Amino acid sequence: MSEERDRRYLPHIRDSIALIEIRTRSGREAFLANLDEQDAVLWRLYTLADAATHLSDALKDRHSEIPWRRVAGFRNIAAHGYLGLVIEAAWEIVEVDLPTLKAVAEEELAGL
Repeated sequence: MSEERDRRYLPHIRDSIALIEIRTRSGREAFLANLDEQDAVLWRLYTLADAATHLSDALKDRHSEIPWRRVAGFRNIAAHGYLGLVIEAAWEIVEVDLPTLKAVAEEELAGL
């Protein structure tokens, strides 16, 4: 059952990261200046974070390098619309956390 959940949510996480990478390739200043880009990235981060909350505990235990609680916490911040906090947090996640999460998603998908 948990592998089935991982198989369902990992592709969404991987694909969301790829779309976020496209939207943020121009850098932080361009991202902060473009409301449409922010909206697109925030939506992808929100759905990615929601998907991550459904991953199996076994997968999360194998990858303690991912701040899973922070991922879930971002989803809650985004859901409640704390926009000023969300934009800065979003960029930090894009820059710091997504590369590691991308590697984990790719590794796990290769093993399924």
